[in-house]
Amino acid sequence: MTQIERARKGKITSKMKKVASFEGLSGEFIAKGVSEGSIVIPSSRLRKTEKLCGIGEGLRTKVNANIGTSPGHDNTGYEIKKLEIATKAGADTVMDLSTGRHMKRTRRAILERSRIPVGTVPIYEVASMAFEKRTGLGDITTGDILDCLNGQALEGVDFFTIHAGVTRNAVKILFEEGRLMDIVSRGGAILANWMLTTGMENPLYEHFDDVLEISKRYDITLSLGDGMRPGCIKDAGDGAQIEELVTLGQLAKRAKAKGVQAMIEGPGHVPINEIETNVRMEKSLCDNAPFYVLGPLVTDIASGYDHITAAIGGAIAAASGADFLCYVTPSEHLRLPSAQDVKEGVIASKIAAHAADIAKHVKDAGKVDDMISRARKERDWETQLKLSIDPSKSRSLRKSSKPLVKDVCTMCDRYCALKIFDEITKKAKTP
Repeated sequence: MTQIERARKGKITSKMKKVASFEGLSGEFIAKGVSEGSIVIPSSRLRKTEKLCGIGEGLRTKVNANIGTSPGHDNTGYEIKKLEIATKAGADTVMDLSTGRHMKRTRRAILERSRIPVGTVPIYEVASMAFEKRTGLGDITTGDILDCLNGQALEGVDFFTIHAGVTRNAVKILFEEGRLMDIVSRGGAILANWMLTTGMENPLYEHFDDVLEISKRYDITLSLGDGMRPGCIKDAGDGAQIEELVTLGQLAKRAKAKGVQAMIEGPGHVPINEIETNVRMEKSLCDNAPFYVLGPLVTDIASGYDHITAAIGGAIAAASGADFLCYVTPSEHLRLPSAQDVKEGVIASKIAAHAADIAKHVKDAGKVDDMISRARKERDWETQLKLSIDPSKSRSLRKSSKPLVKDVCTMCDRYCALKIFDEITKKAKTP
């Protein structure tokens, strides 16, 4: 039985208990959320994951880090380094988005070494096989796709991104309305190319029952992908995006009825004032399934700083009810992320997630903030450094400049407000 099926029978599995312990909640709460589809626990029954995570309503906002090779940068060892850095920085999951020639080797290495859940986008491997055979994308068969899904499932992948909402009708609407950036999702573009070449419907949509069968067999969570997501502010909220979201809501309900966990992927570029509406729309159309957003990025001008634009959008989205943030790195739109880019992307998204959890009154979300504030008041530098989201950077900055007065920093030095007030308070209390 899958996690959903067990939860519906009133069973609290060991995985649910682990998630409950991490969240500081009851096993009954987690089981209820899993049974209703408002919480997912990405975890294949074939792979033991050291750090499980629950994603969904009432839980801490989680962060995903994308890693993986490209045709021009096909270095498995470097992607393992990124995996280690992402995990140390606090990523809750990773997705292997490899498109390099040795993608199978890279994926297997990541699955073997990852302490956290691992997701993939199987259509990338299918497309890569077509390119290697020097055939067109239109030559891909439904059998190719299902074989790939089954193969990756056997390797122990915990969750799949499935672009089943990129239908012929969604593509038709895109052409009718027009877009500045067309399709920016790789999976979406691959499937749109296939449909336009063959004149047939998206095989992931048409054979969704087969996708569910594979997912159920291994208890793999489906992340229903946003292949029609807007790639720029101007395209946000258009007909193609909404058409896909309606379809994803229908597919999520079919998955839940089958006993398969599912979450919904959300838009990439959205103006600040439209983010809350997007979240509420997803929750309404998709029966409160967990919402997984890429950013969203709130402006298109920030090349080199898109981890910041994404963190702004991510904080607003999560505070509005989104459950899962896909990080964006400083190199978004520019190059394959470096190891340092991965760290900065994770940290930025973790800050956004934490800020949102405070706003959502998630259990104990503000506890660390109170502890670090108390340490600041007392000028307890060691505690401040340990509690910060990136202790190594905090420690490096602290050591880089020496104040004239030992227990303060060089911003205010002898004019430190906390120290001045502390001293006058002590004098006032002295008889």
